[in-house]
Amino acid sequence: MKPVLRQPCRWRMVLLICLFLMPVVPTAAGEGIWLDLPESERIALENDPLLKAGLARFEALEADAIADGQLPDPKLRTGLYNLPLDDFDLRREPATQLRLGIQQAFPRGDTLLYKSRKTRAQASAQRHRVQLERKRILRDVRKTFLAIYYQVEAAKIIRSSRKLFESLTEITRVQYGSGGSSQQDVLRAELELSRLDDRMTRIQASEERARARLSRWLGQAAWRPVQPAMPALPEPPAEEDIEEILQRHPKIRLLSATIEAHQHAVAVSKEQYKPGWTLGAEYRMRFGDNPDDSRRADMGAVMLMVDVPLFMEKRQDQRLLAGQKRADAAVLERANSWRKLRENLAIETANKKRLAERIQRYEERLLKEAEENAKAALQAYQSGTLEFTGLMRARITELDIRLQALKLRVDLLKTHAGLLYLAAGEEE
Repeated sequence: MKPVLRQPCRWRMVLLICLFLMPVVPTAAGEGIWLDLPESERIALENDPLLKAGLARFEALEADAIADGQLPDPKLRTGLYNLPLDDFDLRREPATQLRLGIQQAFPRGDTLLYKSRKTRAQASAQRHRVQLERKRILRDVRKTFLAIYYQVEAAKIIRSSRKLFESLTEITRVQYGSGGSSQQDVLRAELELSRLDDRMTRIQASEERARARLSRWLGQAAWRPVQPAMPALPEPPAEEDIEEILQRHPKIRLLSATIEAHQHAVAVSKEQYKPGWTLGAEYRMRFGDNPDDSRRADMGAVMLMVDVPLFMEKRQDQRLLAGQKRADAAVLERANSWRKLRENLAIETANKKRLAERIQRYEERLLKEAEENAKAALQAYQSGTLEFTGLMRARITELDIRLQALKLRVDLLKTHAGLLYLAAGEEE
């Protein structure tokens, strides 16, 4: 026996009109100073103090590298020797002299050469550290901006849906007053409206936290209205291309330069087994006259001093061993960083592939099916074959799918930001 369909009541017709007249997309925001992703990147890179501090350290090391390759400053010596203390007479004793001398030290072997190369390698490492920090800032700013964009757009979707739920709640109240609806329908409508308000509060809290993070780089500009258009990022290279680019990633270059600096430090330690030299010359002025009244002749001296490396087991050997261990540790750290970068590449590539599949599924099927399901539920409710709970469930499902579709698009852009960070070596 076929069920008897109830005739649509007057309130169901009003509900139908409200649902079809309700705008799905909220109206555009009022005029304001928009904040978009390119401007966020520019502000962050121009104002970040870490980048400026890193550049200052790089310039300092470049200057140190020049200074480290120079000979030590010569030493001037002067003094009054063999001065009689009883009467301080400069001319009485033949041995009284005024000496003026100069000394020049020559460090062991090629110590200066390797020391300068070590500092220059440290400067190169610092330069790559600045580049790495720049790439990290770009990645973090992009992901944070995208998080803000999602929260802003999700709030728009919820606000537009809230108007619909407000109408549903009002209609069920009127119907309940006229006996055309149950109290449960009213309570369910009010419950969903309250849950929607709570959802909006959580989204606003997430947006405020993301803007607070972005203000680290942008300051007060982080609180400006966000450009409503979907942000755009360059398309990252293919996985195999990025894997080849990883060899030139600033992180790998930084550690390679660090290894080079440690290797030069080992070379400096090896040079310490060689003797160091110091050359000196001295002019000695004599006072007084000889017994035959002739003037005493002045004298000169040439000196050579040699550092003799002794007790090498506890000094040179230990410093050489320490330098070698530091170099070995740096090599292992580079290998570990290389593995982490490849791991991140595999994760981001898998995310990109699956997100693209899900976005295609949402755009081709789920969004349309959710909209059609909501319309069918409305028609069924209008004809009396569907309870109010089923109508609410269909509308909530449509809202959830719209929000999830937005999140998938934003997550794909975040994945692009991660891949562009891994492909940073391409821009060097």
